[in-house]
Amino acid sequence: MPLMNQIFGAFGPYGPNLVGAVAVLVVGWLIALIVSRLVGKALHKTGLDRRIAGMVTGEEKAETMEPHRWISRIIYYVLLFFVLIAFFQVLGLTMVAQPLNQLLNIVFSYIPKLFAALVLVLVAWIVATVCRKVVHRIFTTAKADERLGARAGLGEGEMPLSQAAAEIVFYLVLLLFLPLILNALDLAGLLVPLQLMVGKILGFIPHLFAAAIILIIGWFIARILQKIVTNLLRALGVERLSERVGLSKTLGEQGLSGLIGLAVYILILIPVLIAALDALAIDAVTVPLSNMLNQGLGMLPALFGAALVLAVAYILGKVVAELASRLLEGMGFDTLPRRLGCTWEPAEGTKTPSAMAGYLVLASIMLFALIEASQILKFALLAEIIRDFTVFAGHVLMGLIIFAIGVYLANIAYNAVTSSGMRSAKLAANAARISILVFAGAMALRQMGLANEIINLAFGLLLGAIAIAVALAFGLGGKEVASEEIRKWLESER
Repeated sequence: MPLMNQIFGAFGPYGPNLVGAVAVLVVGWLIALIVSRLVGKALHKTGLDRRIAGMVTGEEKAETMEPHRWISRIIYYVLLFFVLIAFFQVLGLTMVAQPLNQLLNIVFSYIPKLFAALVLVLVAWIVATVCRKVVHRIFTTAKADERLGARAGLGEGEMPLSQAAAEIVFYLVLLLFLPLILNALDLAGLLVPLQLMVGKILGFIPHLFAAAIILIIGWFIARILQKIVTNLLRALGVERLSERVGLSKTLGEQGLSGLIGLAVYILILIPVLIAALDALAIDAVTVPLSNMLNQGLGMLPALFGAALVLAVAYILGKVVAELASRLLEGMGFDTLPRRLGCTWEPAEGTKTPSAMAGYLVLASIMLFALIEASQILKFALLAEIIRDFTVFAGHVLMGLIIFAIGVYLANIAYNAVTSSGMRSAKLAANAARISILVFAGAMALRQMGLANEIINLAFGLLLGAIAIAVALAFGLGGKEVASEEIRKWLESER
């Protein structure tokens, strides 16, 4: 009993404080629990929690986060923190309560700044939301999604153009308010870099706006002039001219007038792009692009001249090829394969030899036109390659003509020897034919320039072998006759 009395005597002065502290802890805990749940339910019923979470994470994620529960827990622990401070103060534990009080004083001194920042956040959100709705309404009224969405290549599952523009404006307004919010929170370390960034963005917006205006107006003018030129040329009968020349199949659905209209569109759009890039005033990006476009614009006269040369050459080539084809057809050129002994008959719908010769004439004219066009464009290497190919093609064509003449002469010799009625006429006729074909083939290959040294050596060896064979045949076959003649000559001398 004395021990218990000593214990009660020691803790007696702290009894009321301990009871009061426990009462404060229990009552404070109940108050924190009730207030946090009431606030959570109020936020959930009004939908304010979803709006706040939507500003931070987006509306889709806000639906699955249940933000009212998170906000309720935050309020619960904040109130419980105050209850703990009161608990330690009632107990008289100044060593524990004093640091917490200092922390609380810092928090309370920061609350006005935090409240000002929250007000600015609310104002920024309201202004950004209004601007987003205004921009979305403007784009919807102008039917920008229907007019520009297809041209921009937007699919069905992608964000519409009006919504994308509205979101850009929304976050741009929030970005403009962000320095004010950081200034209200007295966060100088983040404020200075952000102010510099926002200043650069605001300084770039006029250039971007000017470039966009130039590009839109230039594109609009280019499209109008393209349609005017295309419709005017169609009204003048350019499509009928292209059909006569044979360009309609090559050009497809757009036709010659559409191609010329597209050229006009590009010619107008290139200076517009140069002006838009200059308006951006980003030298590191715009100067190389502008120089490239200027070089392309400087090449346009040469490009136009080369295209004109090719177009005129193609038109004249079609006319000359048609005349050559008809002339050769009238001269019986289609029967040439039969005369050369070819029994092959072309199937119905295939090109006749005269038509093929016409295409060959067109190809020859276009090769010369390509050489001239390459020289106009100052493509010296390409012009040299096409020139060498043209020379080689001429040699090949001449070689084929030589071989065809050889085949023709070989058939004549074969028929002449066969109809002579001599013994072994078939063998002699085949020998004559083969000899002429070999000789013509050697001449043709030499004309084509294919391994001249090998051809010369083979042809010389062949003639030498034939001469040796003839000499051996006559020598061995006339040995007895020769000995008899020599004997007679010796006897007469005696």
